[in-house]
Amino acid sequence: MSWAGKILRVNLTTGECKSEPLNMTWAKQYLGSRGLASKYLVSEVDPKVDPLSPDNKIIWATGPLTGTMASTGGRYTVVTKGPLTGAIACSNSGGYWGAELKMAGWDMVIFEGKSPKPVYLSIEDDKAELRDAAHLWGKSVWETEEIIKKQHQDPLTRISSIGLAGENQVLFAAVVNDLHRAAGRSGVGAVMGSKNLKAIAVRGTKGVGNIANPEEFMKVTFEKKKVLADNAVTGQGLPTYGTQVLMNVINEVGALPTRNHRDSQFEGAKDISAEAMATPRKSDGKPQLVTNQACFGCTIACGRISKIDQTHFSVENKPQYWGASGGLEYEAAWALGAANGVNDLEALQYANLICNEQGMDPISFGATVGAVMELYEMGVLKKEQIGVEAPFGSAKALCELADMTAKGVGFGKDIGQGSKRLCAKYGHPELSMSVKGQEFPAYDARGIQGMGLTYATSNRGACHLRSYTVASEILGIPVKTDPLVADGKPELVKAFQDATAVFDSAGICIFTSFAWGLADVQPQVAAACGEEFSLEYLNEVGERIWNMERDFNNRAGFTAKDDTLPPRLLNEGAKTGPAKDLTSKLPEMLPKYYEVRGWDANGQLKPETRTRLGL
Repeated sequence: MSWAGKILRVNLTTGECKSEPLNMTWAKQYLGSRGLASKYLVSEVDPKVDPLSPDNKIIWATGPLTGTMASTGGRYTVVTKGPLTGAIACSNSGGYWGAELKMAGWDMVIFEGKSPKPVYLSIEDDKAELRDAAHLWGKSVWETEEIIKKQHQDPLTRISSIGLAGENQVLFAAVVNDLHRAAGRSGVGAVMGSKNLKAIAVRGTKGVGNIANPEEFMKVTFEKKKVLADNAVTGQGLPTYGTQVLMNVINEVGALPTRNHRDSQFEGAKDISAEAMATPRKSDGKPQLVTNQACFGCTIACGRISKIDQTHFSVENKPQYWGASGGLEYEAAWALGAANGVNDLEALQYANLICNEQGMDPISFGATVGAVMELYEMGVLKKEQIGVEAPFGSAKALCELADMTAKGVGFGKDIGQGSKRLCAKYGHPELSMSVKGQEFPAYDARGIQGMGLTYATSNRGACHLRSYTVASEILGIPVKTDPLVADGKPELVKAFQDATAVFDSAGICIFTSFAWGLADVQPQVAAACGEEFSLEYLNEVGERIWNMERDFNNRAGFTAKDDTLPPRLLNEGAKTGPAKDLTSKLPEMLPKYYEVRGWDANGQLKPETRTRLGL
């Protein structure tokens, strides 16, 4: 069995850290990571709890393939009730931290209560203790990592922490590990900050030795790595260009949301694309992109390491930002760029560095700035309120607002509440491009119809990583579907949602799904965990996880009315591109989706669905 078989429970109120056996019945029903941690959360937390109160819990969890030789087996998730949405929050990260926790002999860490003072958790194999973090409070993620590593005198210690955004309860604060890998969405960092928990430092030396069938596991993981290497996306596109390979592609198909979704194509897309990142600058003759980088056990290596232009206005007299650091991913480049009409690549990199340094989701931050810029252009917000002139296209405003939001000063406090609360405060709730309070990622729901249904029904608010139908609708993976039609999308979205729940719960990266289907994951899980994990059973596991999350949200007070999109996408046709004049066909797709899911017309699980899935 590839689970470590034990979890660490930390009571922050009393300071007690204790080991307990993993519930193996649940492990077999929910696999690990996202699924298993969510099962613990929904079993232990009142769905109506205030996310920032001591009664909420927050869980770091690995999957059965985390820390193994399965490609991309470095993932971990952070699960809690999210403050941005009030829904279940599960945020996924790569890097090395997840594998380190597993190698220390733990499947997950559950935090409950609230510490009376700032603390961090130190884990060294079986030894776990809370330590004083007064000297870390007020420090950035980067400083926190450096100080803890020096303190522990071990450069191989892995750290998962919050920066100022989490401390200040920015509602889209992230949890960051390895300097620039993040459990980025839904405000998991704000929950961490609300508990006075600054970081978790882990050193594991045990390895992962309890694979059910080691010989078969070695054979099958080797075969599946070859599948990734031979695939055009995972073997060539992502290693060469990273996720930014999508910028020009999505712009061309007319689905790149621009200026707070007023437009669906950005005339400046080429200036902020993967190709632009790799092109030498006029100022110093060097490209922004330095190299690519891989997370633990990853054979894809889509991560970007970039170096900002030292002559750029954003970093004048700020040498701390001149070195090579985490570079732009597609979602961040879109949110900081096209969403605001900003085509200054160096300004995007600066704002991205601030998000990494202080632990902030660049998608929600950038999309919220888009709403601010629209309110500014309408005359609703003035320079005196914001502190800076903020028209669409202003790179200066983007950089200044990133600083203000991360530090929680001035108008940054309003931005830190997310676009739903900000737009409501200033009288225009319709300008928040969000679902359940979480901002959209980088795909226009009019130009890619399946994504509209994906956003509306996502259990953690608007999200692309819960059902990436872009793979099918744009890239033709595993089959090509027409992005402009509603037919067949409810079935497609359900299939993607269930499969993604399995990938996440196994502890592997969703990017493998460009090359792998569940039929590729199944033999790896079976060899690691035991023969009972058939393909049919894994499909059921994915469906069970999705319905469990939905049920938690329903009990938290969400109804079918929350499965919707902003009026702009339902009523205003796209202005240009293949989807010109089209609106989202969500009203047509949603009833069919409920039917396919086995839910009633109110979006609640039918009794027979509950029984079939054992919920």
